[in-house]
Amino acid sequence: MGDVVVTILDSKPRVAENEFGWNRSAVALGVKEFESGIVCVNDLKERHKPKSEEKNPELLESIQKIMEPYSQAEPRLRTTLLYTNMTAQSVYNALIAEGWSEESLPAVRTISNILNRHKYRLRTVQKTKVEKKQQKPMTSSKTSGK
Repeated sequence: MGDVVVTILDSKPRVAENEFGWNRSAVALGVKEFESGIVCVNDLKERHKPKSEEKNPELLESIQKIMEPYSQAEPRLRTTLLYTNMTAQSVYNALIAEGWSEESLPAVRTISNILNRHKYRLRTVQKTKVEKKQQKPMTSSKTSGK
């Protein structure tokens, strides 16, 4: 069957893409596997780039230690997100103040991504609201002028 498909398509992945809607890079890989007789293994899990917190777990611990005092849960507790009024730049500055060197720290954008991955969301933290005193309705006195 494979020999017939390769012959019909003239080993051209673009023809397979146009005729059948297949991904032409997948077709090219299949044609090469068919011609060589060797099956290519594509292990995507091994090819991923490790995240900054995977490479440096101490960084994540330091970020969490910095963020916890400035974070609060949503008042209605509908989500598990922690809201904070601290930006990624201020976390970066706090890490430097804590003793981290600038060379060992990732960029501010990467710190922002770390905060998002660990469910810290930037939002102005609302201070406690003071309830306003409600004014009592004034009773009107009915006086007749006569």
